[in-house]
Amino acid sequence: MTSVYPYLPEMIASFGVAEKDIAKWAGATSSVFSLAQSLTAVPWGRASDTFGRKPVIMTGLLCTMTLFLIWGMSTSLTMAIIVRGLQGACNGNVGIIRTMVAEMVQDRELQPKAFSIMPLVWSIGSVFGPAFGGLFAKPAQQFPGLFGGSRFLMMFPFALPNIIAGVFFLISVTTAALFLKETLHSKRHSRDWGLVLGQRIKEAFRDHPLRRQQKLRRYSLQDAEASAPLLQADATTPRAPFEKPVRPTMSAVFTRQTVINLVAYTFLALHSVAFDQVLPVFLNYPVEDHHSPGNNTSPPFFFSGGFGLNSGRIGTIFTLYGITCGAIQFVLFPPLCARYGVLNCFRVCVLTFPIVYAALPFVVLVDDVALRYVALLVLLVIKAFAVIIGFPCSTILLTNSAASLSILGTLNGFATTFSALGRASGPALAGVAFSWGVKNNMIGAPWWILGLISAVGALPVWMIVEGDGPSVESSDSSDAEDAGGVERYEDAVVFDDDEDDEDDEHERENGVPDDAGASDGARLAQNNSKDTRSTGYGTIR
Repeated sequence: MTSVYPYLPEMIASFGVAEKDIAKWAGATSSVFSLAQSLTAVPWGRASDTFGRKPVIMTGLLCTMTLFLIWGMSTSLTMAIIVRGLQGACNGNVGIIRTMVAEMVQDRELQPKAFSIMPLVWSIGSVFGPAFGGLFAKPAQQFPGLFGGSRFLMMFPFALPNIIAGVFFLISVTTAALFLKETLHSKRHSRDWGLVLGQRIKEAFRDHPLRRQQKLRRYSLQDAEASAPLLQADATTPRAPFEKPVRPTMSAVFTRQTVINLVAYTFLALHSVAFDQVLPVFLNYPVEDHHSPGNNTSPPFFFSGGFGLNSGRIGTIFTLYGITCGAIQFVLFPPLCARYGVLNCFRVCVLTFPIVYAALPFVVLVDDVALRYVALLVLLVIKAFAVIIGFPCSTILLTNSAASLSILGTLNGFATTFSALGRASGPALAGVAFSWGVKNNMIGAPWWILGLISAVGALPVWMIVEGDGPSVESSDSSDAEDAGGVERYEDAVVFDDDEDDEDDEHERENGVPDDAGASDGARLAQNNSKDTRSTGYGTIR
């Protein structure tokens, strides 16, 4: 998604939009994405509670991939805005992925590391996305020797980075289909043919004569006796059917603490995404000589100018910004949260944003070019520190404010909705403020407005009380069956590869030679096949 930012100002200009209005329409293009996302986030979340997390995520990826290809071939501002809105409407995966992480990791000590994965992946995307977005935009002009003869790229100068993005989306869909496991409790036991195929593919790469011999000798007399069924096949105990999960009520979703966390999260999304949207427009705006005769520069409020950078250099800056975010996420976030606590780290972050936003426009007043870029990079690093720690902290606090796992899908759907509303209004407001500032010689207008918004958004953070996390008691009606002693299917799942490793280690520990039991294993392999049942997840004994 970040691959759009470097070339968006040039793309808007290619539609015949005047330079003074580019920021306004760039903001509108981003706003319509977030607005459409806010309208569909809750339905996507409820769909994941009904049909499962995995199919909804794959559907979102396929739709986004298709629309990215169409976006790259936009020929008018109207077409670009419509396609961007459809991208947002088909993209509800953020909240669903957060729900999956919460369902997989319920230990509060492990949550900082678990919830830092998404921002880390976002940081990696922030490295490569702007890089190829800025590098491959207008390829016929940037690399005439390589792409100059392509009529397609001459007609659609912004198609190539979106084609590359489509390849990454295709890889994501394939990976999800073959290796992503369902986390919704009521769907975990359903047969997943994608996982079956993925397991076969892994076995095809791992399988060789030695491992086949190990599979034959892994059986022993003790294994056959232990795995023999207590009842005959025609007298098996019937399994209790899964009940349809009950949809959570709105009163269960919107408690006092969840509302406060949603407000804080919405403000964070509003100003941070607006910053990312207006920054490339600011960097693309022409440089102004503040000491030239007739210049009406009058600090601290009345001055103008930008950096005059093209999409390639803007992409480079965003790449460095993404690398910084990734380093902070990987190195600093887990130990900081472990030492000072999630809530304290979040409070420091929300106090940092107003300072960065208020100071950023003044970098254009620095006469020395090198010092101007140094000042810009310092402020971007500070902002990266605040945003890359603030978002996972907010996500952890929101998750821990939920009373039950059963409401997490809906709660994260509403979180995506409200944050999308913030991401819709933020860029639109910043774009209008930037255009107004250009006309009135006040280039700092959008930054100071964002600073004020971030200061207001910091107030609810001091009303947050860190919760104990959602309980699993009411996460699903089948949980009651588990508590009553019904054996869960996944506890009996054994993968062949895991068996091989465990048996090999057991043999080594007990001094059993490699060829021991080979004749017994060959004799028992056929008998044991009657005592096993194959599922989509492995072998159940």
